[in-house]
Amino acid sequence: MAQKTASQGIDEYRAMLADGNPAELFEAKGEDLWKKTRGPKNASLEKCDLGKGPGVSKGAFVELPRFFADTQRVQDLESRLVTCMEALQGFDGAEITKTPFGRGEQINVTALATWIASESKGQRFNLSQNHQQEKTFYEVGKRLFYQRGGTHDFSCASCHAEEGKRIRLQDLPLLSKRPGDGVGFAAWPAYRVSNGQMWGMQLRLNDCYRQQRFPYPGFGSDATIALSTYLGVNAKGAVSVAPALKR
Repeated sequence: MAQKTASQGIDEYRAMLADGNPAELFEAKGEDLWKKTRGPKNASLEKCDLGKGPGVSKGAFVELPRFFADTQRVQDLESRLVTCMEALQGFDGAEITKTPFGRGEQINVTALATWIASESKGQRFNLSQNHQQEKTFYEVGKRLFYQRGGTHDFSCASCHAEEGKRIRLQDLPLLSKRPGDGVGFAAWPAYRVSNGQMWGMQLRLNDCYRQQRFPYPGFGSDATIALSTYLGVNAKGAVSVAPALKR
């Protein structure tokens, strides 16, 4: 019998765990948080507009980041949720964005993002490029993707712009071409088995900057949203598998 490759072994490992993906616990928590009255205003998030109208969750994830007229900026899922938590529930958005990942309301933002992502599972990514800001964010994200720097002179492209690359036993998805790779951008939020944590795209990008030896970007920064816009537009046509299971 032919020897299995490392990636085949990892795929089998993921398949064995998939039926009991702990992300389901975060999904349930996120749905509860969406409907629960909370915050200084004692309100729910059921009127939150994620781009498809107040309260509509299905299909929103695969169209984000996008431009929102009320904030006059391009937002991804997590930054948009913070906007809704601030406007509808009275939370301090600035306080949430500066809270470390995995603490306080950041935990709830991750759970909410996990549930919203699950509402679009199986749908194809189709980010808008109609508004000038959306086009600008795509171009800025592209430049950031190829920008080299840090002590190791790395860029996002160092790992994700060529076929056949991997780190240790992990195959690295190609993220610079259309249609995007469904195991890349289209897989986050995801539960990471190696550290027992649920990661949204903001934390995923933050950790990529760490590995590049760059300073951490701010939560919901224009830089992270621009990168997400670039990756999301490149992922056009890819099927969302989020929330996924990662090593």
